[in-house]
Amino acid sequence: MMDSCRVITPRKFIDDRGYFSETWNRLTLEAEGIDVDFVQDNLSLSLDIGTVRGLHCQMPPHAQAKLVRCSRGRLFDVAVDIRMGSPRFGQWIAEELSAENGKQLFIPAGFLHGFITLEANTEIMYKCSDYYAPDCDVSVRFDDPDIAIDWPIETVRAILSDKDDAALRFADFQSPFVYEAP
Repeated sequence: MMDSCRVITPRKFIDDRGYFSETWNRLTLEAEGIDVDFVQDNLSLSLDIGTVRGLHCQMPPHAQAKLVRCSRGRLFDVAVDIRMGSPRFGQWIAEELSAENGKQLFIPAGFLHGFITLEANTEIMYKCSDYYAPDCDVSVRFDDPDIAIDWPIETVRAILSDKDDAALRFADFQSPFVYEAP
């Protein structure tokens, strides 16, 4: 399996009716070096601009890799490397995902994941490599200064759930993930 996050843009076949796109194909992803057995699909709708979900991850034994895409609207999707010993530990990457651009972000296990909506009524869909386990769920502050994500909104305007508002500081988070050099 891949060592890091990866942006994938599936092909679109456009005609006067609209378009068709294969959003997931095991053989296509394997050719890209992504060999993951996805077991669960999730769909999330955020009504307002500035809705933040994350930063979340599932801890072992239910750690999850994710393949994330935006099916309606537009969002700023973020992954943070939390693999101890990684040369990128605590660093983040981000990609704007939208229904229009069709981009997807593959996030391996060992990364926090979160996003903020850039349009109202934004839908995010993502495949997971393990089933959700509430006892393995962890949240880290989306606006933690130790991570210093450059969010495209004023963070004081972010709309958070109670869970995300009470999330851990990155300095208080103990990662069980260990980096394995490729």
